[in-house]
Amino acid sequence: MGAGSYNTVVRIYTGGGDGGETGLFGGGRVAKDDPRLEACGGADELNAAVGAARSAGLPADLDTVAEQLQVDLFILGADLATPPGSTARPDRVVRLDESAVGVVEAAIDRCEAELQPLSHFILPGGCPAGAALHLARTICRRAERRLVALARAQEISAAALPFLNRVSDLLFVMARLANARAGAEERVWTSK
Repeated sequence: MGAGSYNTVVRIYTGGGDGGETGLFGGGRVAKDDPRLEACGGADELNAAVGAARSAGLPADLDTVAEQLQVDLFILGADLATPPGSTARPDRVVRLDESAVGVVEAAIDRCEAELQPLSHFILPGGCPAGAALHLARTICRRAERRLVALARAQEISAAALPFLNRVSDLLFVMARLANARAGAEERVWTSK
């Protein structure tokens, strides 16, 4: 190494959470089952599910939409990990805003323009990419329920709930579109 250079090793484990608490980005520590951490975990799990759907082979245009979803889900997670009024440096705090909701709505409209209207409930499944998107949709709904629980107890960004609500709709139409393009039949649910 040259003069003045250094080598920093960052460990993946710190031991700081061994007692059942973790630090928030905005400062302070909370229990790992705190509603804020549950909401952060929901966003993280959804992000991983979207990544799994991408690895199942989405068409290029849907993959681009899914990649933007992953970026926005990271922003949501950072937003949730930084409670309003925290002591974090304002220049480092990232918040989800209403423009993210508009981007999701525009993507829903593009997908729906290519789909036949639904007249029945359909069974989740189809091609691997479609099935993975259906699974991501259900994970999104769970993340949304966790976010609702957090919003009852603590302040959250105004765009967070509308964003997740629209994302679940987007994942549904993306699943339908991936299946339609792959020639996978939509199986209609019947009570028999």
